[in-house]
Amino acid sequence: RFKGEVSEGSIAAEKVVVLKPLTFMNESGQAVGEAMRFYNLEADRVIVIYDELDLQPGKVRVKLGGGAAGHNGIRSISSHISPYFIRVRLGIGHPGDKNLVHPHVLSDFAKSDRPWVLELASAVAEHLPLLIEGQEANFQSKVHLALNPVPEKPAQKD
Repeated sequence: RFKGEVSEGSIAAEKVVVLKPLTFMNESGQAVGEAMRFYNLEADRVIVIYDELDLQPGKVRVKLGGGAAGHNGIRSISSHISPYFIRVRLGIGHPGDKNLVHPHVLSDFAKSDRPWVLELASAVAEHLPLLIEGQEANFQSKVHLALNPVPEKPAQKD
């Protein structure tokens, strides 16, 4: 359905549809556009979660609208539904050499990356209700704090 895998449920008392496009990444807008039209959604109700080379591993940024910044999947989605959708960028870091970008983004994470990837996925899942409720900044802040807890101050002696 919609050239992807689809699951429906509810989060924060809102009906949600999760779509994992099965098209090539640079054609993912076809799947997103079909689903958006079927569910009669406006683009600003679409949340796209994707990897971002230009963010350090484990960093999260959320915003409404913007450019594709060289991400072909985002370019495709923008062309099919408009650029005014919610973007959740998950940092995967840059490999350091532009010749290594394609293998970096098309390969599985290294075993050594597993701890931060799992921690990031857990924090995003835990705080997803905030995003669904339209609290993008609060979502971003809570995920950041989950990944970077503030150290407790030692108790002062009287």
